[in-house]
Amino acid sequence: MRALGVDLGTKRIGIALSDALGLTAQPLAVLPCRGQEADATAVQALVAAHQVSVVVIGLPLALDGRRGPPAQRAEAFARRVQAQVAVPVKLVDERFTTAQGQRALLETGVRRAKRKQVIDQVAAQLILQQYLDAARDPSR
Repeated sequence: MRALGVDLGTKRIGIALSDALGLTAQPLAVLPCRGQEADATAVQALVAAHQVSVVVIGLPLALDGRRGPPAQRAEAFARRVQAQVAVPVKLVDERFTTAQGQRALLETGVRRAKRKQVIDQVAAQLILQQYLDAARDPSR
């Protein structure tokens, strides 16, 4: 069960991919945002190229759990992707994933310029890993 993780930003889209067993997530790529239709088509191509069985998109809820404009944008994107792929598309609460990714990159000594290049795919990796862990342990 290979899964694709997506961290939808306003300028870039972080992409992560699980291993074939669906146990671990690894950063895959950062795509530039080119509009929801083109971005959904790019995700569709990744699903086909990597034989993905589920797409996991981060849902940026507000700290109090409300769905603001970023969450509504992610939901609209998920609907667009779902219309283009024949696999399930799941939304996962992504609160704090970018902050966790920044902290991890700081702890490993990644320079500021490099952090900007990789934070989106690290956030996608964290979103996907959260989904994979929950799928293995439904009590989470």
